Amino acid sequence: MHFTPDTEVAVAFLVDLANTDPGASRSGEDELPDPASLTALVDRHGYTGRFDRDAAELASVIVVRDELRALWPLPRDVQVGEINRWLREADATPFLVRHDRFDWHLHATEPDAPLADRMRAEGALALAEIVRADATSRMRVCAADDCTGLLLDQSRNGSKRFCSVRCGNRVNQQGFRERMGGD
Repeated sequence: MHFTPDTEVAVAFLVDLANTDPGASRSGEDELPDPASLTALVDRHGYTGRFDRDAAELASVIVVRDELRALWPLPRDVQVGEINRWLREADATPFLVRHDRFDWHLHATEPDAPLADRMRAEGALALAEIVRADATSRMRVCAADDCTGLLLDQSRNGSKRFCSVRCGNRVNQQGFRERMGGD
């Protein structure tokens, strides 16, 4: 399943943001413990615009992360209400822009808006595309019992179950051991 490039970029960011949560992270720790880790995350994804790089900004982004993790597994019609709330709260007014390596794509807030508002607005636009494509069933929580990682299954047959190869391998190894009679 394919989406527009800006939707794919925005959803990849949302998944990475959500998976900084201690229950989903590779380390088992909060992977956004300080403003520097947030800066590294947004830099890795090419986020542009205002960055305050302070504790208040980090706290507001953690709220977005928690809202996203709560929104992800909701039924489609309930997700729509949350997506619309994000757009309202961010005072989103979509407009086309072209910058850096990206051709024309949608932004929904001005570059000087607070980071959390920009994340909600850009994320809401991407999630709206998933809703419009009737693909919310591909928004999943990792099938590994000990992981709460989020994923968007973009495979052709819609069979992706794990947030990472690491989780898939761990579950497969565990199943193999159980079949062989070991622990």
